[in-house]
Amino acid sequence: MSECKLNHSHEEVKNKFESQAAFLPEDMKELFNQFFLKEHTQELLNEVFHLLKKYDLAPSEEKNERNNRLYMVLKNV
Repeated sequence: MSECKLNHSHEEVKNKFESQAAFLPEDMKELFNQFFLKEHTQELLNEVFHLLKKYDLAPSEEKNERNNRLYMVLKNV
């Protein structure tokens, strides 16, 4: 996954989630709903955005890695 220097807003992260939701594990969706109810640091918003970016095109091994990181983030906020 490439890193970029752009800061992504709460709304951009939410839009990215909505565009990728059909490809995410079903049990992760409620965690995202809880995530969007809170304020988060810019660093965390950027990380979640990049984990979601092109999720649907990622090979399954990479999806597993992204899922693991997303679960860690979403369960600890």
